[in-house]
Amino acid sequence: MQDSSPRHRDGSAGDANYGAIGKGYANYRRPDPRIAELILTALGDARTILNVGAGAGSYEPVGRAVTPVEPSQSMREQRPAHLPPAIDAVAENLPFEDAAFGAAMSTFSVHQWKKLSAGLREMRRVTRGPVVIMSCDPDELDRFWLRAYCPEAIAVEAVRYPAIKDIADALGRTTDVLPVPIPLDCTDGFNEAYYGRPEMLLDPAARLACSAWSFVAEDVIRRFEERLGDDIASGRWDARYGHYRQRPTFVGSLKLIVNHV
Repeated sequence: MQDSSPRHRDGSAGDANYGAIGKGYANYRRPDPRIAELILTALGDARTILNVGAGAGSYEPVGRAVTPVEPSQSMREQRPAHLPPAIDAVAENLPFEDAAFGAAMSTFSVHQWKKLSAGLREMRRVTRGPVVIMSCDPDELDRFWLRAYCPEAIAVEAVRYPAIKDIADALGRTTDVLPVPIPLDCTDGFNEAYYGRPEMLLDPAARLACSAWSFVAEDVIRRFEERLGDDIASGRWDARYGHYRQRPTFVGSLKLIVNHV
């Protein structure tokens, strides 16, 4: 099968241009060990693992034979030296034989694919064991307080993230959907990771590591910064949402979708 999806200059296959927004990604999107443990458990005892949309290598299991696939040159260049280099390919056209891997994974990537069902079918084709997808449920994004400050960012994510049912249907077989509790000190800086640290979303570099913000208009971002900054300084944010600063975990939209043989 040939992939005809348009790709950005750096190779990014999705709607976000990681050549422009991904240069500091690895500084803010560091895998959280508690989330990593959930993924590792879902992968079972597979020794050969395919990682599709591997990016800078977040959540790749150490001590197993991992084959990363990543179309963005910028993201491939950020992979640490101790991780294997990524193959330049897209999910919809994986260059592997049927049942080549013991398990497959993809984290925060499926919303970037041009043809979701084709990519998921390819993952299932080349995998003998579990296929593990970490993504956000677009129907549960409004649990996060960000909707009160920048509903436009929530709306962008709601449109981009595929429905959980669509992921499960494309994979077929038996699929479990597991909520992923987000730790207060989560080291992986996606939007909901800052549920108890609102100051982080005032950092432009932190926002840039969340691709949704690249689709939000500059005037909307300025309004967001002004309003959130004022509310933090005045104590209004803490009066309404301050309890999140002490909450050890937050269960929002983040899900682990585990497809079994």
